[in-house]
Amino acid sequence: MDANRCAGDGRHQDSDEDGSSTWPDVTSKSAAPVRNGDAGGIVGGHEAAPHTRPYMALLELHMHNGQHRRCGGFLLSEDFVMTAAHCRAKSHKVFLGVHDVHGKGIQVLSVAQTFQHQDYNATDFRNDMMLLKLSSKAIFNKNVAPIALADEGNVSWPKTCLVSGWGKTETGKNSVVSSKLMEVKVKLISFRPCDESNFYCSEGEKGPIQGDSGGPLVCEDGKAYGVFSNVFEPKSKDPAIYCFVKIPLYRTWIDGTMKKARGGSGSRDG
Repeated sequence: MDANRCAGDGRHQDSDEDGSSTWPDVTSKSAAPVRNGDAGGIVGGHEAAPHTRPYMALLELHMHNGQHRRCGGFLLSEDFVMTAAHCRAKSHKVFLGVHDVHGKGIQVLSVAQTFQHQDYNATDFRNDMMLLKLSSKAIFNKNVAPIALADEGNVSWPKTCLVSGWGKTETGKNSVVSSKLMEVKVKLISFRPCDESNFYCSEGEKGPIQGDSGGPLVCEDGKAYGVFSNVFEPKSKDPAIYCFVKIPLYRTWIDGTMKKARGGSGSRDG
């Protein structure tokens, strides 16, 4: 096993524009071994039962160069969504209550302020976390609800967790994104480079790929333990490593940022 996996040698690169879709794909790759910083399409998974993940958010990114891209996220409260720091854009739209992207009853909200973690490193993806303050409050219903976060007291190592996304369902250049929410169970591994970079990690053929960075790692107690950051694909035949920023280590930053933002600070979206 490559000791550099999830330790970070990569270079964050933007993807090509996909102007043909309302739900565009975004990829982020690095120098070899490939480190893909836009992950969340589910390989080896299955369609989620409709609206059983009411915390899931689909983000449409409007980039400075005019491109439209996509990330995932999850609802923390009526006014905040969490996602990955590398999903920062000129402006964002947040879609809540989505199962099928062509379905009805979807709430579409703009973002008033963005709070990218101040220590985010675009080279190795450390601290790849961002909060979005919504311009108006989400309306909670059976399809839209927040998820609780694991806190610093959740010291036990989660074992089996779930990841969800609307991204690609197969690897390969010609694979396409899913219009319906997909999910897959992953088993976390103990791996020193992941721990040193503040990541939970899973490995294998099943997991998220291109299309939906920023989605949650949800574990046995139903809480969000991680934010999906990147997948490290070695040149060798070793399995891919999927990396999730550890939420329990960031609760002070998360709670403090939301409290301060409700007082009016932060970067304006757009």
